[in-house]
Parts: sequence; structure tokens; C-alpha cells
Amino acid sequence: PPHHRPPPHTRNMGVDALRIELLDQALTIPQRFRALFALRSVGGDAAVAALLTGLEDPSALFRHEVAFALGQMQVRGAVAALTRVLRDPAEHSMVRHEAAEALGAIASPECLDALELASRYTCQVVRETAVLALHRLRHAQGAAAVAAATNAAAAAAPPAADQPQSHSLLGSAKERLSAPATATGDVPPAAAAAAAAAAGLDSDSPYLSVDPVPAAAASIPTAELRATLLDEDADMWERYGAMFALRNRGPGPEVAAVLGAVLSTSSSALLKHEVCYVLGQIQEQGGGAREALTATLKNPQEHPMVRHEAAEAIGSIAATDTAPLLRRYAADADSIVAQSCEVALDIMDMEVSNEFIPLALELPHPPPLAAIAV
Repeated sequence: PPHHRPPPHTRNMGVDALRIELLDQALTIPQRFRALFALRSVGGDAAVAALLTGLEDPSALFRHEVAFALGQMQVRGAVAALTRVLRDPAEHSMVRHEAAEALGAIASPECLDALELASRYTCQVVRETAVLALHRLRHAQGAAAVAAATNAAAAAAPPAADQPQSHSLLGSAKERLSAPATATGDVPPAAAAAAAAAAGLDSDSPYLSVDPVPAAAASIPTAELRATLLDEDADMWERYGAMFALRNRGPGPEVAAVLGAVLSTSSSALLKHEVCYVLGQIQEQGGGAREALTATLKNPQEHPMVRHEAAEAIGSIAATDTAPLLRRYAADADSIVAQSCEVALDIMDMEVSNEFIPLALELPHPPPLAAIAV
């Protein structure tokens, strides 16, 4: 099916109008995703309420993206809805996986019981995701305790001179469209860094994402990180941490090569889907990773969530010679794959046209940082 850019008027819409577009089944999936990205970007109670309504959408891909957005926004008010999705055995495993990952990203105490239960589910991708999310929640709680002690010590110390602040700027067009305005350089760096911290972004990562696992320590040699990522017997937490550390460290072509090898050889759908996501973030156009992504998208035996991430990564890399491939699979028998390719073509359009600015919203005043970081 054809894909279309959202009409120009959507660049100046309030939350109510975006909610209408979000839920309008007559619009194309790319148009509705654009509304989703905009609502995630602006944040606030009204935007969150609109996104929660999207969890009832007939499209599994769309429900999955809503769950992902709520997790990236770290909306504590979404925990009950995400828990219902996670516990629903009739829900698609990709959506339940994303609900579990979102609960891990939110990492509030009320997420614990649902994740502990899900860590014993029979569905492999849901169970493995819940185990990682539980680990992340406990890691976040420990880090919060350390931060509280550090802040208390800093408050008792003499004031120091202002230090330059850095904030995350890297990511695909999709991530840049979805990010809070404060994370994309529209405010002074110090304010942006504060907003990023409030949103849970890893201050050590240059990427616009709340990662499901923190990057491994900077002291670990690159060769050891590669070996861990490629080791099918290694703990999944350690493999994820190695992957994010390699992503942050670079260089891009070398990271893409090892990620392509994992994608071609690993038996874990969960790991492969995250590998595809990271390839979309680093946007390396080298042949090896692109070939692995193409093979993944073409493979009907692969889990739909892996093929979905492969399609979006191809769109994010934005090598225009892959557009025919995406158009072909936009007619795939699996609706998740087909719709993912439609969205990927729109992402490619954004990358090629350099269209990274979030949609302008009709707000009477700039939203406060607390509202943006939800």
C-alpha cells in the first residue's frame, strides 16, 4: 500500500487535535505514528491520556508503539494499564513484551509485582523481557539510593563553579521527533540536562533513549565486550550491557559489523530485536549490517517483532536503494511487518529530507520541564 506524508497542517496542532489523529482509523499508519511521536514529545497529562487510549487500538504494532512511548516517557500513571496488557494472555507477545520493557523503564515500586509474575510466564520473549526489566528496576533503585546519598553530600559541600552540561542528541529521526524539546537543544544545555535526567536518560549515553539495560562499564576492553555480545551462553543482561557499551563507544562501522554478526547467528528473538533497534540508532550504511537486516526482514520464520525492528532500522539507515525492499514488504501477509514497512518508509523520508524537528503544538506557553519529562 502507498505511504503518505502527514499533511502540512499537522505541524501546528494542539493535543486534542493530535489525539483525534492518533485514533483516526481512516488515516495511514505513518500519519498516526506522527501524531504518536508528537504526543510523546510534548508530554503532560492530556498527551498521556491520549496515548493510554491508544492501547486499545486494533493494530498490534500501534499498541506496541504506545507501550514503548509510555515507557520512554516513564509515566508512572501508566503502570496499571501496562500491567493489564502484560497480564493479558490474548494480547500479542510483541505488545506484552513492550509492556514489560516499559514497566522496567518506569522502574517504580508498583511495577515489581507484575514483573515478578511475568518472569515466570511460559511465553519466552515476555518472560525474558520481564527478567531484564526486573533487573533494571532493582538496578535503578540502587542507583537512586546512591544518587540520593551523593546529592546529600554535595548539598553539604561548598558551592562549585558551574560546569558545562552535555545532553543526548543522537538517534533516528523517529527518536528525534519523539524526544522532549529540551533534549534536542531548544533550551540552554543545563536545563536540557536536567530534563534528560528527570526523564531517566542515561547521562553517559549520547542517545535519545531510555535503554532496557545500562551500558557496561567503560573500563571493560572493547574485545571483551564483543566476545560477551557474541556469546550465546552469556547472561542476557551482560549481552545487552555489552551491546549498549559498544554502541556508545563506536566506531560505527565496527559496531555495525559485530551487530550484523549477532543478527545472523543468534537464536534469541529478544536480543535480535534489540540489535535491530541499535542498528537503527547508529545508522551505519555499511553492507554487512544492511545485508543482515534485509535477510531478517525477508525471513517469514523470524519473530514479527524482530522483522518489525529490522524494517524500521532499514528506514532509519535511509539508504534509498532499500526503499523498493520496504515497499515490497509493505504488502507482507503479517500486518505487523507490513505496517512496520510503511512506517519505515516514512522514517526514511524524514531522514532524507532532514525533517527532524518535532511537530509544533498550539500551546499558550512553553510547557514546564516537569510536564515534558512526565
